[in-house]
Amino acid sequence: MSATRLLLLGLVLAMATTRPVAAQQPADGSDRQKLVGTWRLVSITTDGKVNPVRGGKPTGYIFYTASGEMGAMIQPDRPPIATAGREPSPQEAQAALKGYTAYFGTYTVDEKAKIVTHHRKASVQPGFEADARRNYRFEPGDRLVLGGVGTTNENVWVRVK
Repeated sequence: MSATRLLLLGLVLAMATTRPVAAQQPADGSDRQKLVGTWRLVSITTDGKVNPVRGGKPTGYIFYTASGEMGAMIQPDRPPIATAGREPSPQEAQAALKGYTAYFGTYTVDEKAKIVTHHRKASVQPGFEADARRNYRFEPGDRLVLGGVGTTNENVWVRVK
């Protein structure tokens, strides 16, 4: 099994075994309620230009549950990483992780400030088990735009139906 598939399997298993947190039920029509669901990545830009680490057509998903859990996975635009044997070498595993993002945890929404905070419980990036604050806005076509607070990064997502 490839390193990327092992990472995805581990993330899915971790999310499946995570205990739900006590969460306030979102009000109908609230931004928190609008976030609930699965979103597919459309694009990632920095300063309005293609993010060079992610490439022109990165892929990924982010999800938010009504009970307060979330998870995100982003694969950069690149060809698959081949392995020489059954297990990836350290260099192959490192290449598979370069530019890849995967984490999960819980989330809270500040509707006044239009910020969603991802309270990351685990991540494939060492040291990333900390809160990540994202500006958000909803756009026509069932799109969600997330951007790092204080950055010019924008990740555009479309709701999976």
